[in-house]
Amino acid sequence: MQIMITHGSMARTRVLHFNRLQLIALAIGFLIGILALSGTIYHVIFLKAAREGWPVVSQIVRLVVRDEFAQRDRFMRENLDAMAQKVGEMQAKLIKLEAIGERVSGLAGVKPDELKQIAPALRRGGQGGPFVPARKPSLEQLNGMMDSLDESAEQSADLFTMIESRLFEKRLEALMVPNSPPVNGVVGSGFGFRSDPFSGRPALHTGLDFPADVGTPIMAAAGGVVRSTDFHPAYGNLLEIDHGNGLATRYAHTSKILVKPGDLVKRGQVVAQVGTTGRSTGPHLHFEVSVEGVLQNPAKFLSGKAPAALPRTTAATAPAAAQSPR
Repeated sequence: MQIMITHGSMARTRVLHFNRLQLIALAIGFLIGILALSGTIYHVIFLKAAREGWPVVSQIVRLVVRDEFAQRDRFMRENLDAMAQKVGEMQAKLIKLEAIGERVSGLAGVKPDELKQIAPALRRGGQGGPFVPARKPSLEQLNGMMDSLDESAEQSADLFTMIESRLFEKRLEALMVPNSPPVNGVVGSGFGFRSDPFSGRPALHTGLDFPADVGTPIMAAAGGVVRSTDFHPAYGNLLEIDHGNGLATRYAHTSKILVKPGDLVKRGQVVAQVGTTGRSTGPHLHFEVSVEGVLQNPAKFLSGKAPAALPRTTAATAPAAAQSPR
């Protein structure tokens, strides 16, 4: 591209040569200059006119700004209404969760005093009803609603955490109750008085006998900790498992014990094998259950009629191991 510049008829003509890159740079520079000039005019003239109230320019600026503010306000109002509706839906769901939590907490055994500590809002009594949001809720009102919902959600989470803990405790209590048969088979001799097979005189039989072949697996009636694995003249090879809360089970006359003191065992785990050691007339398992050292009828536990949490007793009795099972 060539540009010829002359100053008169007799003057010498000047020729300027521009390539493509130079033309592009000139065009960009021109656009930048136009943008800078327009921004300067807007900020210096229009804004100044709006502040000082110039007759014509200020009215034009106010109309433009008013429309922009109206559109922005309408957009914010629509969003605030949508947020208010969502807040109402969340409040309704939280009210349902609180009602469910109160019912389930009663089933889980959570006391009312503990509920008050978790959720102080429960002290105010029953509350509820449909949520009717303000026709034009402000941003501050929505922030307050959101804070209240956040607090309620934290309280509900704490409540359900406690309920889960209590339900887990109840499950553990049930797992620690010896209500699973230690041997797959029928009971040969029950708990109570009978004729002693050796002397023929009436005597108390302190457990249940499960006739079985030597080597038949013996399973833990519940989870617990192995207390002892000793030999007793009457019980023979004797295994004792502590189930907590004063509950203990004994497995007597075994031919072989497969665990050692201190081992953790779970319900149904094979812990020994049937034998005929000690004071025994033949291969069988003598199974006993005691609470705080007081012998109980194992049939009540195996039938599921024994309570999950047995009360502790203060009765003084002789050690159960001093009895003579047959």
